[in-house]
Amino acid sequence: MRALKLHEVSLADRLADRAVDALIDEADLSPKPALVDRRGNGAHTDLHLGLMHASALSLWPMFKQMAEVAIEMGEVSLPLREALGRIGREGEQAMLATTGGVNTHRGAIWALGLLTAAAALDPGSVTLNAARLALLNDRYAPQSLSHGAQVAQRYGARGAREEAQLGFPSVTQRGLPQLHKSRQQNAGEQSARLDALLAIMTELADTCVLYRAGYDGLTAMQQGAQAVLDAGGSATLAGRRQLHALDEQLLALNASPGGAADLLAACLFIDRLDGAL
Repeated sequence: MRALKLHEVSLADRLADRAVDALIDEADLSPKPALVDRRGNGAHTDLHLGLMHASALSLWPMFKQMAEVAIEMGEVSLPLREALGRIGREGEQAMLATTGGVNTHRGAIWALGLLTAAAALDPGSVTLNAARLALLNDRYAPQSLSHGAQVAQRYGARGAREEAQLGFPSVTQRGLPQLHKSRQQNAGEQSARLDALLAIMTELADTCVLYRAGYDGLTAMQQGAQAVLDAGGSATLAGRRQLHALDEQLLALNASPGGAADLLAACLFIDRLDGAL
C-alpha cells in the first residue's frame, strides 16, 4: 500500500493564508480600544466579529490572485500595479457582496494586497517593493476619493496611500519593534500584539479617527495609547487600567482607529512571513 502524499501548497496559497490569518487575528485581538473584538462592536453599529471573519475569508481568492500575478510578472512594473488594482477592485466587490455592502476591509485590501504581491516577488524586500508598487499610478483606478483620502487632504494627514508609498513606517518603525520588544519581555502573544497596535496608534494620523472625531479624537488616541505603553504595556495592571480608560474615551468620542487596525494586520502579516515561506 503506497503512502499518501499531502497536496503541495503553492506559495500563492500560503501567502493568501497568511493574509487572511492576519485579518482574523487582528479582529479577534481583545480588548482593542473602540474596535470590533471578542467583547463587542466597539464604536461601530454596522460591524460585528462574525462579519469581520466572513469578510476576511471572502478576500482569500483575491490575495491568491495578487500573489500569482506577481509571481507571473516577476518584477515591480506598471502592468503589475494595474493588475493588482483590478484584482483589488474585484475583491472589494466580493467583500461587499459578503457583508451586505458594509465596508469591513477596504483599507486592508490596499495594504495587505500590496504586501502580498511584494512578498511573492521577493520576501526579503517586502516593504520596499510594496512602496515601489504604491508609487505607480494605476490609470484605471476610480477618480473619486475615499473618506480616508478626503480626510487626509482636509487635515494634511498621511493617508493609507502615503503610508504605503513610504514603506509602511508605522509598521516597520513602531508596530514590529514593539511586538518584538513585548515578546522579549514575556508579555504573552496577545499582550504583545495589543502593544504593537498601541505603538502604531501613538503617532499615526488615523484618518478613520479624524473622520469620526477630528483632532480631539486623534489627540485622545495618540496620547492614550502612549499612556498605556508608559504604564508598562497591556500586560501590566497599570497598563490595563490605562487601556480601559482609552477604550472608554474613544467610545465616548465615537472614534474607532480603523487605520491602526489595518496596519496591525499588516504588521502581523510581515511578522509571519518567515513561517509562510
